[in-house]
Amino acid sequence: MIRQENFTVDSLTELLRGKTEVESLQTLAELFPGEVSFSSSLGFEDQVITDHILANHLPIRIFTLDTGRLFEETYKTLQRTNNRYETKIEVVFPKNPSVENLLNQKGPYSFYDSVENRKECCFIRKVEPLNRALQGVKIWVTGIRAEQSGNRQDMPQVEWDEAHQLFKFHPLLHWTFEDVKAYVSSRNVPYNPLHDKGFVSIGCAPCTRAIMEGEDFRAGRWWWEDESKKECGLHAR
Repeated sequence: MIRQENFTVDSLTELLRGKTEVESLQTLAELFPGEVSFSSSLGFEDQVITDHILANHLPIRIFTLDTGRLFEETYKTLQRTNNRYETKIEVVFPKNPSVENLLNQKGPYSFYDSVENRKECCFIRKVEPLNRALQGVKIWVTGIRAEQSGNRQDMPQVEWDEAHQLFKFHPLLHWTFEDVKAYVSSRNVPYNPLHDKGFVSIGCAPCTRAIMEGEDFRAGRWWWEDESKKECGLHAR
């Protein structure tokens, strides 16, 4: 049996070469039993991976972050997904005292005032809960696709996350948005109806809008900020 500590980005990449998404996830689950987790935002891409995992009964934990500011449609998507696959996706919340302090000190919309305030809110509601959710995890599966933003174009499918001391695996990295939509349609996978209204990337309700024709994929996220700052810290590199 191969010892986990002997794996590197290169060796894992080579091990998964030529495998399908499901085969790759199955391989990682076998190599790192109980230590593979998938973080889902319940968006299009993540619903594809959820179907890969649950439809094939792969032993991979799925969790989602509830920031307290999600769209109603997102909660309904969670419920429909649980019902469809007869499961209960784990929900991770921010720490109550941190949220209370933020709102009491700066109000409910401080993130519109500055990038620093927005990143503070993202840290409290998303980054810190994610850090807790990833404790003890060796493989973090994500729904990242290369075409989602400029700084993801050069991402490898397997990478080392120094901050969390784990490997990240992006099974859909080279999928197009059309690939994702086709899969969801062909498999009748539950999805967020906001996608049908021009929302391609869905986060917190106050920070997400639909995009217009010709706009960048991430244009609907934190649209009041400079284009170069549109990351929340979950996938800082």
